Parts: sequence; C-alpha cells; structure tokens
Amino acid sequence: MKIAIVHDYLIQYGGAEKVVEALHGMYPEAPIYTSAYLPGRLPASFRAMDIHTSFIQSLPFLETSFKKYLVLYPMAFESFNLEGYDVVVSSSSGFAKGVRTGPATLHICYCYSPARFLWDYDRYIEKEPLAGITKFILSMVIRPLRNRDMQSSKGVRHFIAISNNIREKIKRIYRRPSDVIYPPVSVSGLTVSTCKEDYFLVVSRLVAYKRIDLVIEAFNRLRKPLRIVGDGPYRSALEKMAGSNVAFLGSMDQESLWESYRHCRAVIFPGDEDFGIVPVEAQAFGRPVIAYASGGALETVRDGVTGVFFKQATAEALVSAVERFEGLESSFDPAEIRRNALRFDKTVFEAELKRFIDTKYAEFQKKGKP
Repeated sequence: MKIAIVHDYLIQYGGAEKVVEALHGMYPEAPIYTSAYLPGRLPASFRAMDIHTSFIQSLPFLETSFKKYLVLYPMAFESFNLEGYDVVVSSSSGFAKGVRTGPATLHICYCYSPARFLWDYDRYIEKEPLAGITKFILSMVIRPLRNRDMQSSKGVRHFIAISNNIREKIKRIYRRPSDVIYPPVSVSGLTVSTCKEDYFLVVSRLVAYKRIDLVIEAFNRLRKPLRIVGDGPYRSALEKMAGSNVAFLGSMDQESLWESYRHCRAVIFPGDEDFGIVPVEAQAFGRPVIAYASGGALETVRDGVTGVFFKQATAEALVSAVERFEGLESSFDPAEIRRNALRFDKTVFEAELKRFIDTKYAEFQKKGKP
C-alpha cells in the first residue's frame, strides 16, 4: 500500500503537527506534502522526513506573513498531483484536502475542524489583530474560498473527526458523515503525582481566543496563586491586567512543563477548543481540570470525577467553579483521573487509525472505482 501524507503547513509545532509525527511513525516511508515548511520551528525529527513543499515555500517573509498568503493555499495544494498513491491521508483544518487524487486513490481526511477562518468568520476576525485593509480584503474573498473548500471536500472519500464536536461541524458544513478518532497524546509515559503545591496552572499560547484574560480576572478576585506557562502576542496585555499572585513563566522545555503539571492543584482550561490536549496531559498526571463546558473538554473531562466545569465564559462563573473544586478537592482520585486520560493515549490513536485505514482500503479495493 503506497501512502502519502498531506498537511496544511509545517510552520509551527502544535497538536496537528504531533499528529503528523504519529502518522510518519506509522508509515515512515510515506512522503509528506505541505504548502510550506520552516524546519527551525519544528523538532529535529521532522528533518528526517521526506517533505515536499509548494511554490509558497519560495515566497518572501514566510516566517512572519504566512497567513497573508491565504488566497494562494488552495492553488498550492491543487498543484500536487497524488494520483500515483493508493492512499492519501490529509491532515487538515484548511486546504490540504484539496490535493488532486484520481479514482484509484483512496483519500481519507483527518479533520481538526472545517476551516475556522471560512466557516466561523465573524468570531475569527473578532479575535485576530488584523488591520482594516486586511479585514476588507478577507471579506471579499471569503465566499469564493468557501466555494473552493466545499469543492475540495468532495474529493475526500472518508472524513475522520478529532472529536464529536468536530463530527457535528463536518456534518453541518460539508453534509458528510465522519468517524471519530481522538488525536494522540503521549499519556502512557507520564505518571501520577500526589505531591501538590499551592498553585493553579494554565498552559496555553497567549492569544486572544484562548481566554486567558478571563482566568486572570477570576484569580485577581480569588487572590490565589496562578502560574501561566506559554507565550504569545497577548502576553504584554495579560501581564498588565494581572495581580501579584499571577506568575508568567513563558515557554518551557518538556520536563519543566511536566513538573508544573505534576505539582499544581488543578489546571484551568478556559477556551472553547475543538479537542484540547492540555486537559488530557493534566489528567495523565492525576491532576484535575477546571474547564469551560464547551467543545472538546466535554469529551475529555468528567465533571465531578476528573474535574469541574463552568458553563458561562465569565470570570464570575470561573470563580464559582474554583470554589466548587475546593469543596471537592479531597475527593478526586488521581488514579481514576489518569485512567480517564489513557483513553486518549497515542497507542490508542495509532491502533484505531491503522484499523480504519486498512478496513477502508480493503473495502475500496473490493468495490473498485467509486
């Protein structure tokens, strides 16, 4: 079975890129096709992969302006002709699924979300610091880009969603069914910690839509120790609003991050995420999660068992959730919390995805041309 992997872009290292790593581990001979690749921003493991880039790779100011080339991404992926492969697995929340494949190729899309900047445009624009002229240009191109996205979705034989939340979006937007396979989290190598210190923890990129401002406002009122791990364009604004009980620790190496998880009282997860790896990592250490009751957190956190929810995206609701957590804190079982996290381990992802690909490919061969 000759397989190719396609990914939107390899510009930053996050959850989607960890999926690409896992896919490459499963199929090490598979080449990876992507619009652009900045090796200095990704782990050394990527430099051993057979990565093919599009014409976008040669455009100027790629490191700072890759989002500004938005209208070119559909053409970048349409320039890849992958008809010679038996199976193409696209890893996408954008245009990667638009690669050209023929009737003899099975195209499976592992979908993180239908493109937010297209299908949730108003919320996306509200939270992005874009100049007026950029917003005007975007408003002009959104409709044709949506049409291109819908057209590219028709070339996908099977969709896989990263959560039930995304399965519903795929059904609503593309009018297509999908199977759910949760993204990989390296849980099995992490161990339960019972040694707590007196602080709550946030682990996040510091961008507007992550709602770290809500956490700071709540902890300014609570006056409880809060540590924030991560960096981003909103760090300066967040530091200005934070009280003396809030510590910004910046980016951390993995071992330092693991230590932060191990010793916190709980992790605060205030955003509306499609899945969210942070709550799973926290639970792998037996640490409870205080999460906004929306998106992927509803699937990864069990209220009253592995954490607590707050149902309104307000500081008041988060304050109440922290107070509720403190009333339940002694009843949380770290071993039970970790067992919940094991449902999302990388080994589970690999086994489920391989089974899915093998099954669908066997069906595809039996049925022949769709």
